[in-house]
This record gives sequence, C-alpha cells and structure tokens, in this order.
Amino acid sequence: MDKPRIAIVGAGAVGGYAGAYMAQAGHDVTFIDPWPEHVEAMRTKGLTIAHLKDVPEFTVPVKAIHLTELQSFAKQKPVDIAFVCMKSYDTAWATTMIAQYLAPGGYVVSLQNCINEEVIAGIVGWGRVLGAIASLITVELTGPGLVKRAAGKSGASHTVYRVGEPHGRVSPRAEYITSLVALSDSALTTTNLWGERWSKLVANVMGNGIAAATGMVAKDATADDAIRAFAARLGSEAIRVGQSLGYDLEEILHLDPEIIAKAGEGDAAARAAYDAQRLADTQKPGGGAHRASMGQDMVKGRRTEIEFLNGFVVAKGKEVGIDARANAALTEIVKRVERGEVAPSPDLIRGLRLN
Repeated sequence: MDKPRIAIVGAGAVGGYAGAYMAQAGHDVTFIDPWPEHVEAMRTKGLTIAHLKDVPEFTVPVKAIHLTELQSFAKQKPVDIAFVCMKSYDTAWATTMIAQYLAPGGYVVSLQNCINEEVIAGIVGWGRVLGAIASLITVELTGPGLVKRAAGKSGASHTVYRVGEPHGRVSPRAEYITSLVALSDSALTTTNLWGERWSKLVANVMGNGIAAATGMVAKDATADDAIRAFAARLGSEAIRVGQSLGYDLEEILHLDPEIIAKAGEGDAAARAAYDAQRLADTQKPGGGAHRASMGQDMVKGRRTEIEFLNGFVVAKGKEVGIDARANAALTEIVKRVERGEVAPSPDLIRGLRLN
C-alpha cells in the first residue's frame, strides 16, 4: 500500500518539528505555510531542526508550498491526513481551505495549543477529526527554515504527544497518527482526549499569557514569588472549570491537578508542594529559558491566542457558574499590551488586586 499523503497546514514550530521527522522517515509530506520567506527557505535549503542538547542538528529536504499554490492540489493525489497546526484564530479558514482536497476517507488532526476540534468538526464533520497534544515540547520557529527546541528529547521521562479520538475509543487511525508523531518524540494513544486537552489548556493558561504580559521567559517568571502565585491562581480557576465540565484531568506541569487547584485557593501545604515542584523545574537542563509561544508572538508583533486560552476559561466558567477573575484580568492585560496601550512588564501582574 502507498504511504498516505500528509499535509502540514502551518509549518511553524510544532508543525515544522513533527513534520520534519515524518519527512526524514520517508513519508509523503507537504508543508503549507503563509510565511513566504519560510516556504522559500524550506524549498531551497530544507527544514533544519536544532535541539538545546543531546540531539545533533539536522536538515531534511521537504516539499513546501505557499498558500496561493494550494489550488494545484486539485490536479494531484488527494490528502489522506491533514495536520492543522495554525494558531487557533486561523483554524476555521485553514480547515476550510484544506478540506476540499481531502480524500474520501481523509481526516484532519488538530495539532494545536488550544481546543479546536469542535471548530474543525463544524467544517468536516466529527467523523473526520482527531486531536493531538504536544505537551511541554518547547519549540520555536526562530527563522525561515529553522525550528529550535529548548531541550533534548523527553523520551521515557515525559510523554510529549497524546493522540486521541473525540469519542474516546482507540482506533487504528489514532494509533497510526501516534506512530507518526512518535518519530520525533515519545507518544501515546489516549482514551481521554478531552481530559488531556483541558490539562494542556491549564498548563498553557498558567504560562503563555504571563509570558506575553511580562516579557519574561518561563524560568524568570516561575522564580518570581508573586507571579508564580498568580500562575497558581490561573491554574486553579481553569482546573475547577474543567472539573465542573466533567473532564478527567491528567498530570499538569508534573503535578496532581488538585495540588495546583488548592495552591491557587490558598492551601498552605498545597502551595508549598506547588512551589517546590515549580522551582525544581527551573533547575533542570534548559530550565525554562524558553519563551512561551504567546511571548514569542508578542516579541514578533503577532496576534496572541489569549482569547482561546485564558479567555476560553472565562467563557466556559460562565457556563458552569465559576467566576474566573484571574484569567479575565490576564486576558485584559494581554489585550492592552497587544494594542500598544502598555508595555510588557512584571508589574502589570504584581500590581493586581483580585480579592
């Protein structure tokens, strides 16, 4: 049987990283991206993957096309698997764009930060959607044709990718997607996609917006007592909302969700356990020197995903009667920074009075 035709819609940090390993393994992969210089660099020089440690840098030749060239797919073999790796605010149009070129049995995999499966299903139907989570992957598109990872491979120490069907059963196609992403690091097929998704959302809620609002890298933000406490408050609200929605949450930032939740609610023992683990994480190789994706967006002058992370928690909280005040405050701060009304600063968070 021929290998399936794979499209990576959005060859940024995560799409570029996972896709490069698929291409290196000989899979039929085409990268589609809106950044012209990035596409040209991939065409002429290939896609380069660099790690902070342990893994030698490599460059793989790849097929890459501009958005304006996607119409050429009408005369080619249809797409069997489309990985959508765009920002959440680009999900709907990106899915619509690739959907018309899917094979009859083709499907879309959301390999994104936020919870976008419902948006994708609204376009292609629930039967053609899978979710894939990249946990603590710390990758960045640092220039045209270059993705850097602020770590080595996680391997057995931490499972990076979790792939699942919306209905929760293990399927052959989910296991196949797991095998594809496992080419780049450890992966599993989950029966708890929604719990995994919400757990990843909590981790992002605790770090991404803070990076955008403060301009700090993860290590420095975690080392700051006031900001670390605020992150616990953000996580606590998000965890309580997720629990109220009925999700079975997984480990978050190497901690039991209940520890984070209670730490954010003022429990002294939980706060001590939370502080110890979070500070220990900063001492590991790499140690949080990575800038979270929303912080990268702010540095590059791009729109952030704040409405799809912290703002999403606020919206879902209203549905279940939980007032996510910290997440609402951070959402507003980040939007003010985006609009240029204030400059990124730790004081934007240190000065908050929420009680």
